Parts: sequence; structure tokens; C-alpha cells
Amino acid sequence: MTTPADPASGTGSGSDSMLVGNIRRLFPGYFAMVMATGIIAIGAAQQEITWLGEILFVIAAVAYVVLALLLGARVLIARPAFVADLTTHAKGFAFLTTVAATNVLASAAGVIHGWWDLAYVMWWASIGLWALLAYSTLFAVVLKGPKPGLGSGINGTWFLLTVSIESIVALGALLIPKHNSDLMAFGLIAGFLVGVVLYLIVMTMVFLRWTFHELDPKEADPPAWIAAGALAITVLAGSNLLRARLEVTRIEHLAIFLEGFVILAWATSTFWFPLMIAIGVWRHVINRVPLRYHPSYWAMVFPLGMYGASSFRMLDAIGLDHMAWLPKLTLVVALVAWSTLIIGLGYQGATAKQRRAI
Repeated sequence: MTTPADPASGTGSGSDSMLVGNIRRLFPGYFAMVMATGIIAIGAAQQEITWLGEILFVIAAVAYVVLALLLGARVLIARPAFVADLTTHAKGFAFLTTVAATNVLASAAGVIHGWWDLAYVMWWASIGLWALLAYSTLFAVVLKGPKPGLGSGINGTWFLLTVSIESIVALGALLIPKHNSDLMAFGLIAGFLVGVVLYLIVMTMVFLRWTFHELDPKEADPPAWIAAGALAITVLAGSNLLRARLEVTRIEHLAIFLEGFVILAWATSTFWFPLMIAIGVWRHVINRVPLRYHPSYWAMVFPLGMYGASSFRMLDAIGLDHMAWLPKLTLVVALVAWSTLIIGLGYQGATAKQRRAI
């Protein structure tokens, strides 16, 4: 006798039980897809490719809504699994992709469509979401035991501590001309600096792992690329603050200081890309790890798109015109990577459907 599907347990047969199982196992960092798509949409708008920016914005918005519904469903029907992931060293900080995705999508809504009121609402929502998710994981990894060793406990998703808070700063700086506030400017500058400090802390631990622990090719996953992406979004946040310096005196007083940090972050982000590429070659070419679609690969596309968009804003903010070619080139590379993943996602979905049909 066939056992009917049990939504509470995720057991049973048929498409319902498969859906419940997929929701139960939903990848915590899947919102990186929205981050990648949204920032490339912004990059297209920067290069005045309006039609491309609008198409990518729609894709990012649809993906955001779908993923938000799936995440909400996971909280409702698989809360123990959700809490277990949220409170672990390996997966907890991946949930901060929801914060960054919210701010990137809101920024795209403002830049592409001029929907700044919507962006303002989403900005406040992201702040509450950041406080809930970041501290839930931080409290758990600091207070809960037993704890893993550095080799298995730290990974690239920890850089999302910086990515998430700098995404709040980047959008907030765009909103300053519409909501001029000295207190808001002070908070954004404070957030910018906290993001830099968090990056230095995490990068120290990750670099120790890379250099003093043996790397397993199967563990060298794409979230390592967030090391570059975290700095790239720091460049964007700092550049947006610099662009707002004429609106708020407090930012104007710190302009030289902020410009130094922006250039430092951009140079260090550029420095990391060759190592990220080398890790990929070592993993897939030398060690022949199969290159198959996985949602974690969106964490590789996001830094590419963010590097181009942040370089565009930095060059504009500091008045450097000699490198205008760089954002254009990076946009092409990011689009190729994004298209490859979209094809991989479609192929995976078609293959899964074919297997169910058999």
C-alpha cells in the first residue's frame, strides 16, 4: 500500500512530497541569485543598456519573490532544519544573502525605475532582517558548543557579514538625497567602518585556513569568491557615500578618509581575483571536480557584477576617467557567467522533470 504524503514530515510519494523535501533542503544562500542578477541589472543601467537592465530587474524581482515564499514555507514546515542551519558555523551566515538581495534589488528599483519610496521601505526591512539573522548566527557560533575546528568551521559565507552590512550602507547612501539626515549619514559611516572591520577579522581566519590547512578540492566551493565580492561592495558603499558628500557636511568632512578606504578596498578586491581563478582551475582542471550547476555558484557571479558596478561608481566619485573601459569589460564577463548559470539551472530543472516522468 502506498503511504500518502505527510507535509509535516516530508515523507511519502509524489510531487507534493518532493516539493516538501526540496523546501526542507532549500539552500540557505540561494538569494545570491538575486544579488547577482540585480547587480548586473544595475551595471547594465550604468552603461545605458536600458532594455537589458529592465529584463534582468524583472528576473531578479521574480526570483526574490519565489525564494522569499520558499524560505517562508521552510520556516513553517521545516523549522528545526531551518534553525539548525541558521545556528551552524558552516551555513548560518549564508542566510545573510537575503539581506544583501533585498538591498541590491531595492537599489535596482531606484536606479532603473526611480522607485525610491519602495527602496526606502525595503532598506528599513533589510536592517531588521540583518539584526535578526546576523545576531542569531553570531550568538550561536560564539555561545553554543561543541565547536568545529577552523578548517571545517570557517568558509567564504562568513564574508556575508561584510556584504550584508555594506549593502545597507550602499543603498542608504543612495537614499540620502531623498531623506537628508545627519544622523542617517553618521549611521551609514559607522556601518561602512564596521563592515571593513568585519572583513579584516574574517579574512584573517579564512587566509589562515587557506595557507595552513590542506584544501580539499570538493570543499573549495564558490563562496570563496565572496572574499573579492565583499570588498567590491565595500567600494560601492564608500563610493555612494562620496557621491552624497555634497548633501551632508559630515560626509564632506570625511571625504578624503573615505576615498582612501575606497581605493584600498578596490585594490585589494582586484588583488584577490587571480587567486580565486587559480582555486577554480586547481579544483576543476587539475583535480577534475565535475563542473555542475549548484546554487552556490551564484556567489561567483555576484563578485564579478559587483566589481564592475562598484568600479563605475568609484571612477565617477573620484573623478578618474582613464579606466572607463573596466566596468564595460567586467559587465560582459559577468553576463557570460550569469548566462552560463541560467542555462545550468534550466538544464537541471529539465533533467529533474524528465526523471520524474520516468
